[in-house]
Amino acid sequence: MSIRITSKLRKQRLPTAVLGARLGKLLRSLGLPEAELSVLFVGDRAMRTLNQVWRNKDRATDVLSFPLREGRFLHIQPDMLGDIVISVPVAARQANEAGHSLTVELERLLVHGLVHLLGYDHEQGFTEARRMERKEQQLLKRLDA
Repeated sequence: MSIRITSKLRKQRLPTAVLGARLGKLLRSLGLPEAELSVLFVGDRAMRTLNQVWRNKDRATDVLSFPLREGRFLHIQPDMLGDIVISVPVAARQANEAGHSLTVELERLLVHGLVHLLGYDHEQGFTEARRMERKEQQLLKRLDA
């Protein structure tokens, strides 16, 4: 298993070791012990740029996922899941609004991003959104087990 976590934030320390361990636990529980993925923590400006370039939305968002397990060549490197990018300022605001810690919010966003890397997409309609939500809840419960 290879999980690379990088933060572009200079002034804020994040519990990257804890988050990596929790993400590893999820991957093992999913039967993906050889999975590879990267996580990048960024500020709002970088996230806004990524969201503009890749989704044509001119605003920062909480999480973006860039799956590698799609298309006709997915069989070449099936263990390479892709990349997750999280805006820490957006996550902090959402944590504050929800009344929980930043770490809890980052875990929630990691699960959301991971589920996207596994092929789920809530933007494909109500049925797929419900399916994705159920998978996220299942994985969040595994973190607490």
